[in-house]
Amino acid sequence: MKHGREKSDRVVVPAKSPNNAERSVAEAMEARTLAKGNARERNAPRTQRRPSTPSALERVRQAAKKDRKQHFTALLHHIYDVERLRLAYRSLKRDAAAGIDGQTWRHYGERLEENLQDLSQRLQRGAYRARPVRRAYIPKADGRQRPLGVPTLEDKLVQRATADVLNAIYETDSLGFSSGFRQGRSQHDALDALAVGLWARKVNWVLDADIRSFFDTMKHEWIVKFIEHRVADKRVVRLIRKWLSAGVLEDGQRARSDEGAVQGGSISPLLANVYLHYVFDLWAQRWRNQPGRGDMIIVRYVTTSSWGSNTSGMLSHSGPSCANGSPSSAWNFTPTRRAFWSSVASRRTTERDAARRSRRRSTSSVSRTYAAKRGADASRCGGRR
Repeated sequence: MKHGREKSDRVVVPAKSPNNAERSVAEAMEARTLAKGNARERNAPRTQRRPSTPSALERVRQAAKKDRKQHFTALLHHIYDVERLRLAYRSLKRDAAAGIDGQTWRHYGERLEENLQDLSQRLQRGAYRARPVRRAYIPKADGRQRPLGVPTLEDKLVQRATADVLNAIYETDSLGFSSGFRQGRSQHDALDALAVGLWARKVNWVLDADIRSFFDTMKHEWIVKFIEHRVADKRVVRLIRKWLSAGVLEDGQRARSDEGAVQGGSISPLLANVYLHYVFDLWAQRWRNQPGRGDMIIVRYVTTSSWGSNTSGMLSHSGPSCANGSPSSAWNFTPTRRAFWSSVASRRTTERDAARRSRRRSTSSVSRTYAAKRGADASRCGGRR
């Protein structure tokens, strides 16, 4: 029945036909049958004018940017998504060292889909267990040894996926003078920002400071508190607790601690950035904006920060509070390279004076030229009179 209730035609009738064309024309419109079931939703735009549907992480990023106090209660499904785990696997270094299980990137990829499905299901039902990291050392420039940790490959996968999801939230909260461990920013951006601040602002004194042994002294209690400012999904917080309490395996002995985040995992840079955002960045922003501080610049890359001011007195009292019980109480914030760069002031003064003399000479030259021209014009007018 053509127009029966709750029924439709079996075919879609063409809305028009070619004008003044033979029936055998190749471009003639044809009828088509109805699709069986709903068509799969697409993220790609179907027309040039229609915007594409935002991805899952983009929606998280938009929500975090819209409301800076919003608590995210459902994030785990973004982490155990098989496609996200697959992208995390492809982003890992193929020749990276193996953890305590000896699993390498190539060996894990031989049964990649099966392994990813199993990992996703374990994450979903809460059966995932973090393994201890293998301790390794690399030499530092001063002759000391820097301790690193090598997680297992599955821990690297889950940490990378978790960092990608949480970065969508915390990237919107980060302040502009922070350049460490952020997407699209590097140490070169920090140096460029410092150079622009030195030459474009009234900066005569610079203080270079570093937080010593930062990764080894981060309190686990405060890390979790800072994460819970935005993440209310207890399952994600539980994942972070598992990595923090997994411990380190060195010479066959497993060591646990209530402080420190092992350098070498994919989640450690994110935890360090979140920690420094709440302890250092927000404090520095409030301290700099207080009345009477003068013209100041701050640039931070990971644990190294550079402060610039037009007076040395402003920098001599800088540094976050180290009261007992505060998250910064275990820090050695006394700068390892505390030196006021008087050469910056002298160089700026010399160049400023040279620029002023150049402007005076050019102004005087223009004035003399203008006066001579006026005198010549006056003499010519007087001659015509």
